[in-house]
Amino acid sequence: MARITELEFKRICDGIAADRESILKHNPIGTEEETLLWMLLSCLVSYLSLSEIETPCFTGIPTAETYRNAISIILKRRMEKDFDFFSHMEQFSDK
Repeated sequence: MARITELEFKRICDGIAADRESILKHNPIGTEEETLLWMLLSCLVSYLSLSEIETPCFTGIPTAETYRNAISIILKRRMEKDFDFFSHMEQFSDK
């Protein structure tokens, strides 16, 4: 089972933040925060090689909170050591 360290998670978040304009330009549906968290979730699914069973499924239209919760669930099972992952996701906040 693949695990993720805080440094690796930070690197993914920072990469998404660096590519923010391009990501938003090519994915204009939803709020900026929703789009960036969707991208983070997608990166984690790929990075951690999650199986179809482990990959979150959503009903209805997902919100930023939906994505945050899904990311939280994945990370809680896959962190190498516990870390404050929410602090790294703050850079995607619409606030």
